[in-house]
Amino acid sequence: MNREARIFIAGSRGMVGAAIRRRLEGDGYASLLLPAREELDLSDQSATERFFAERRPEYVFLAAARVGGIHANRAYPAEFLHENLAIQTNVIHAAWRHGAKKLLFLGSSCIYPKLSPQPIKEEYLLTGPLEPTNEWYAIAKIAGLKMCQAYRRQYGFNAICLMPTNLYGPGDNFDLATSHVLPALMRKFHEARLSGAPSVTIWGTGQPRREFLHVDDLAEACVFLMRSYDGEAILNVGVGEDLSIADLASLIGEVVGYKGQIVFDAAMPDGTPRKLLEVSRLTALGWRPSIPLREGIERTYRAEFLAAPVG
Repeated sequence: MNREARIFIAGSRGMVGAAIRRRLEGDGYASLLLPAREELDLSDQSATERFFAERRPEYVFLAAARVGGIHANRAYPAEFLHENLAIQTNVIHAAWRHGAKKLLFLGSSCIYPKLSPQPIKEEYLLTGPLEPTNEWYAIAKIAGLKMCQAYRRQYGFNAICLMPTNLYGPGDNFDLATSHVLPALMRKFHEARLSGAPSVTIWGTGQPRREFLHVDDLAEACVFLMRSYDGEAILNVGVGEDLSIADLASLIGEVVGYKGQIVFDAAMPDGTPRKLLEVSRLTALGWRPSIPLREGIERTYRAEFLAAPVG
């Protein structure tokens, strides 16, 4: 992947796509294709085909997707299924059809079975029922992974598939109605500190355990693997450590400076009990994350709430 290669980042305005862009620009890549959604709707098959026919990207980072937390997945199952199926189908097919040298597809750790043995190995995919609050997104993403593998087997298309753990960092979604747990907690504690609220209520029991990876670490892994990995097998991307939601809430409260009480609403769903990735395949290739969780939370909070408060 030389510095002059035409590289398309699908979803370059999103958290992951923007991080990949920062990483590539920092490495001196000069021919990045970065259309905004207003310029290119990837759910539109004809528009996607035209883009690939005209711009001929050589490498594709497929970071475009509809994402969200438990509330959003429960409220918009049709959108999560349809939009993700459409985007990934159009991009993968067009990339193969128009001669892209390589495509990187991003799955997610939340598409593994709900009760996977822990830590989760790559081969556990499709070995059990999915988490019901997340199944629409998961089914779409599993279809994308299998499409990459099918195009590799039938056409020899070099598509690789990554399974990132829970992500956070600059550019995250902090909307309480649609965000994931870490940014949602950050916003809740920030607003509670500003208002002087005596308590913050959090969905669930606080007992589920989660693993968190800074998005800049994911971007580093994506570029590393685009350069060095060409296998069909999916690869987990994570830190190999987790913590409870209760401990996460305490940590974010400390970083934000909130002094009130934390209350857990056990009537609301917890989601998957535990979700920790087994990452030995990735570490054997020579990559490890570099941003500790507390440092990453501090950096994210400063960037998103202190330098430019969310309105």
